[in-house]
Amino acid sequence: MSIRFVDEAWINVYAGKGGDGCCSFRREKYVPRGGPDGGDGGRGGHVILFADPHVQTLLDFTGRPVHKAEKGRPGSSKNQTGRMGADLRIPVPVGTMVYDEEGHMIVDLAESEQEFVIAKGGEGGRGNTGFATSTHQSPREFTPGEEGEERRVHLELKLIADVGLLGLPNAGKSTFLSRVSSAHPKIADYPFTTLSPQLGIAELDTFRRIVLADVPGLIEGAADGVGLGIGFLKHLERTRVMLHLLDPHDREIDELIHDHQVIRGEVGAHSTELAERPTITVINKSDLLPAEEVEKIRIELQERLNEPVMVISGVTGDGIRNVLEQLWRLLNPSE
Repeated sequence: MSIRFVDEAWINVYAGKGGDGCCSFRREKYVPRGGPDGGDGGRGGHVILFADPHVQTLLDFTGRPVHKAEKGRPGSSKNQTGRMGADLRIPVPVGTMVYDEEGHMIVDLAESEQEFVIAKGGEGGRGNTGFATSTHQSPREFTPGEEGEERRVHLELKLIADVGLLGLPNAGKSTFLSRVSSAHPKIADYPFTTLSPQLGIAELDTFRRIVLADVPGLIEGAADGVGLGIGFLKHLERTRVMLHLLDPHDREIDELIHDHQVIRGEVGAHSTELAERPTITVINKSDLLPAEEVEKIRIELQERLNEPVMVISGVTGDGIRNVLEQLWRLLNPSE
């Protein structure tokens, strides 16, 4: 069963109120004038966000916007401090960015198991014992617990991957991802098969792994809201290298050049920084054409684009190892 992908959510978080301090006096047989023994209140629970590698989407927050930590317990006689309120730990996907209501970033939870106190619990109140002095031996003062912090925050998920897959709908990105990794995106011969971002891990050998991100196919005008790609372009922002797939089947060379320019243009319209990332251009679906024709297309594309062009087949696996090795070299130039 597939899980609906949600990458934005608003939540309201309420830390626990601190417990009230206690006003009490020692009352025991043969101790007629016992001193104060009221304990302090316990601290209210914090609200903590933590990056859980097992959580993949912000779906759990839809329809559940309110999150409250436990209150601290009040102090009691015999100088007993009230129990602290339990912290509320909220799991979010790795890569979740947290913003306040004005749009200022509070924290970027980009590391697995990273955590952040988004709302602090109120301090417990003081019991009357804490007010006793040599000249004020029977104080009746005590203080209530402090209110916990309250915040409304915006959660935004940006996937963390080494390589972002680019291409028009039906360019074969999902087939490529399923070939090089254990990911199982939906694959079919019609546009917009991929309706949400997909992550896959390609293992070159025991010690070398590449994380790839496939987003719904872009079309011309995506940066202005056309098609499905605009909402997911942000998931490419953390990638370091791009892999641009072209489908040569039933396409003239001028049409392939246009396809290439459309995608690069949409990426550049979204982010100039993203457009400047190292990119490998690849002709996919080489199994659908004679080898001589594919090589002719590759040479002409390479000359007209003025950049290297590689050839693969996501179906048969031909050429994929060479592409993965080239990606690794771009990701690790010092090796």
